[in-house]
This record gives sequence, structure tokens and C-alpha cells, in this order.
Amino acid sequence: MADDAPEMVDWDLAVTTAKRLMRPGPDIGRDEARSVVNELRTSAATAEVHVRNFTGLHAESASAPVLVVDRGGWVEANADGFREVLRPLIAKLRDKRGNPSQLTAAIGSRVTGLEAGGLLAYLSNKVLGQFDPFYTGDAHGGRLLLVAPNVVQAERELEVDAHDFRLWVCVHEETHRVQFTAVPWLRSHLLGEISGLVDSAELDPNKLAQMVRDGIDRIGKLLRGDSEASLLDIMQTAEQKEVVERITAVMSLLEGHADVVMDGVGPHVIPSVEAIRKKFTKRRAGAGPIDQLVRRLLGFDAKLRQYRDGAVFVRGVVDKVGMDGFNAVWDSPGNLPGKDEIGDPARWVTRVHG
Repeated sequence: MADDAPEMVDWDLAVTTAKRLMRPGPDIGRDEARSVVNELRTSAATAEVHVRNFTGLHAESASAPVLVVDRGGWVEANADGFREVLRPLIAKLRDKRGNPSQLTAAIGSRVTGLEAGGLLAYLSNKVLGQFDPFYTGDAHGGRLLLVAPNVVQAERELEVDAHDFRLWVCVHEETHRVQFTAVPWLRSHLLGEISGLVDSAELDPNKLAQMVRDGIDRIGKLLRGDSEASLLDIMQTAEQKEVVERITAVMSLLEGHADVVMDGVGPHVIPSVEAIRKKFTKRRAGAGPIDQLVRRLLGFDAKLRQYRDGAVFVRGVVDKVGMDGFNAVWDSPGNLPGKDEIGDPARWVTRVHG
């Protein structure tokens, strides 16, 4: 894209909007805040050893930066991430339809900026931590974000041991760091799948209009709770659905693996892990009616299924062939489970191990 081409999303407006709309964090003093930040950094370093010992995966120590951020910092980081992920699609739009007029671009970019800001604001108080594998500001690629106010708010709401909870969260996110840094092809594989999703994007206005018309009935069912589809599902072509299924299977594996590791590290490291898991699972499922509707519309219920189904897959494989046998999943992209295998661990074991 030309450097002077108008942006299709006003990302500065998105960040500003998100910061105006996002909820205030928990009431916490300066000294306590400083203590939380320091403990999260220490816990992230401690978690690295536990993850390595439990999984048998070896990644170069501290091979991705750890950033402890507030909600505004998380918004800024994810706006940067969205910009990079959407760049190929925007380029494809420009190649097919040309640059819009300055007026159209200015209006359109502000509208999409407001929409992106609203989504970021909604998410900003929910994310405890996140490993961003596509961050390119570090030689190794990727960065780990820990959202301090959200961790504090969650531990207070759950009434759990704060030190155990912080280490528990860090173990989950550190597992993601290890996944991407110990498996050198994983990042490029996911980028390739995302590129395939972009390449299969339907840009024909007539076909898009038909997809919208066909989706009206599904939207009605979705709002009534009669369908598990999300707005994202409705706007997918058949080819895109195949790509999304592959991506979903990989994400289920990654999230499920991290959940198994964070629980499997065990009470000798995190004494109250069972109580934390019980309360946290209840928190994941519980929400008010408006929040439940928004989660369904945006497909977040599918995210919760990824944790559950992926964890069942990992435990099922480990039960049959042990952790070393499970780690064959990282040998090559061909060993990644498909959607059907996520629900049938024995099928994956048979295919990979005979």
C-alpha cells in the first residue's frame, strides 16, 4: 500500500474511543499497584520453569518480552495487532476496488474506528493475559501481556489467594509463549492460515448482499438462542469456513494445552489450584443477559468451547501415550489435530502413532 493511502480504519480514534468507554479498574493504591506489577513480572519468570518441566517443551529463556499493562495499554497493543492482521485484507480491497475518495475514506475510517473502539472497550476489562505471537518488535517475535487491573479485579471477585491466582494466570500465558517459541513453525503456520482466510474473502457486492439476506433468519435464531452461530459465522463463505475450522482446531489445541498445564502444575506449586479452577470455571460461564447476548453475537461462546474441548483432547491423548507422545503434535503442521480429532483424541493417536 502507498504510504499516503487513506486508512480504512481510524485506529487512533479506535484507541481514544475504547479508553473513553472502558470501565474503570479496581480501586487500588499506588504502592499496592506497584507490588502487583512486580509480582506479576516475577510470577511470569517463575512460571517459565514450571511450564518447561511439566510439558517437556524447551524454549529459549525470556525469548519474548513480558509487559504488565493497564487496560489502556492493552487497548493500544491490540489496536496495533488488529492493524497488522487486517492489513492484507485492506490491501486486497484496494487492489480490487481502488482507493476510495478522501471524503469516503475519512467518513468510513471514523465509523469503523468507532466500531473497533467499542469492541476493544468491551474486551478491555475481561482479558487477564495474552500472548501476541504476531508482534514483530522483538527479534524473537511475540510478546506476553499481563493486564494487572483485570487480574486484581478477578482475584477479588473470586475471593481466592492472590499470590496463587497470579502465578496460575502466568502459567497459562507462559505456556502460550513456550508453544510459539519452542515450535518455530507454529507462528508462520497460523499466519499462512490467516492469509488463506484473506485470500478466500468474498468481495463481490452482489454475493455479499446475498450472504446478508441468507443470514437474516440465522440472526433471528441467534438472538432467540436457537443457534450457536455468531455474526462472524454468518459472513463466512464455504471456503472460509474450512479455513476457520482448521484455525479453530489449532486454537482449541493451544488453549486446551495451556489450561491443562496451568492445572497440572499442581498443588505443590499452587496450593489452592483446585479452588481457583472451580471458581474460575463458574465465572467463565456466568454472565448477565446482555453480556451473554454480546458474547453469542461475537462468537465468544465458541472461545469457551475451545478451552473445554481442547483440554479434553490434551488429557485424552496424554492418558493414552503420555506427555512425550502428545508432544508429537508439535513435530509438524501435519500432526496438528483436525476439528473432528479435537473431539476424538483416540482418532488422532491412531493417525499419528498408529
